[in-house]
Amino acid sequence: GNLFGMASINQIESVEGVLNEHLPEAEKEAVLKILYGKETKPLNLPQAAISLAEKNDFEIKGYAFAAAQEQLRSPRIVRVGLIQNKIVVPTDRPIKEQRDALHQRISTIVKAAAEAQVNIICFQEAWTMPFAFCTREKKPWCEFAEAAEDGPTTELVKTLSQQYNMVIISPILERDSLHGDTIWNTAVVVSRGRYLGKHRKNHIPRVGDFNESTYYFEGNTGHPVFQTEFGKIAINICYGRHHPLNWFMFGANGAEIVFNPSATVGELSEPLWGIEARNAAIANSYFTCAINRVGTEKFPNEFTSGDGRPAHQDFGHFYGSSYVAAPDGSRTPGLSRTRDGLLIVEMDLNLCRQVRDIWGFKMTQRLDMYAKSIAAVAEPNYEPNIIN
Repeated sequence: GNLFGMASINQIESVEGVLNEHLPEAEKEAVLKILYGKETKPLNLPQAAISLAEKNDFEIKGYAFAAAQEQLRSPRIVRVGLIQNKIVVPTDRPIKEQRDALHQRISTIVKAAAEAQVNIICFQEAWTMPFAFCTREKKPWCEFAEAAEDGPTTELVKTLSQQYNMVIISPILERDSLHGDTIWNTAVVVSRGRYLGKHRKNHIPRVGDFNESTYYFEGNTGHPVFQTEFGKIAINICYGRHHPLNWFMFGANGAEIVFNPSATVGELSEPLWGIEARNAAIANSYFTCAINRVGTEKFPNEFTSGDGRPAHQDFGHFYGSSYVAAPDGSRTPGLSRTRDGLLIVEMDLNLCRQVRDIWGFKMTQRLDMYAKSIAAVAEPNYEPNIIN
């Protein structure tokens, strides 16, 4: 425990909650506006969705971003859902039992999203399994990998998508049996009950316990944007959020909403978390949806972190805090740091162009200049332009 009786960082439910409780009333509105941008109005969620959340012990929150009324374009209102969750059964249970329990848990939360008229929903990175890549063990974790097009998870997702007329982004561990049984970190997109396509994670971490390149390498799918009936969407998986050019390319291909399904732990990344997806929304004039898993996952065998500390059995605390940011830099409050949750956000995609007109980032970006500069930097004989 802490000498001074302060809450341990893992116990803090939400940073916004603490601010709300302790900021003086007189200054609260102004301070929150400076920190988080234009206020997002709470959504009135249907009682059926709220009851499901209470009965099944997950948080449910809803917010709406406003856009200006235009004369020639109708509003393009979309409801987006983000799910963050803990694993359901211990990591030493049989693979199928672990996966089935997660299938069941997420199906319940998707039902609540459907009650709240969600159009597009995204699950967290590698949602069907514990984030076991810290262990460097191939057995049994590689058995969680499955076909993107028609594996058991995608078949379940097709059923849910059909049932609720929802676009579903399902990030899984993919097994590619056509190319030597290789494994990939992949987001599958399902629309109207059919497989629309997939995107493989572009940037793979080699940081601390994120030993992911032991299992899979950098993706080979580029920066695809999926045209759905609810808008143009893309997926920047986890560690790709640290790479501004990754975000940029999804925007260059026309994305209006970019999802960032993640699994990241407190000590390493939390100070960056609230900034990176929000920065991307500002820089690219699109909406971003940052999703992180929750809880502490304990593994059967100890592993070391290559930092001289003793071996241990857990990765650290996944701090949730999923949120959505808008192109004008405003953002929703985050979900809990400790509980499963469903965040429902209503947005008008017209805001993307409205913000481009105001700020002119696309107009002023000087792509021709950077294209030449970056091509030169990528050459082995590049000499930095330093003036002495």
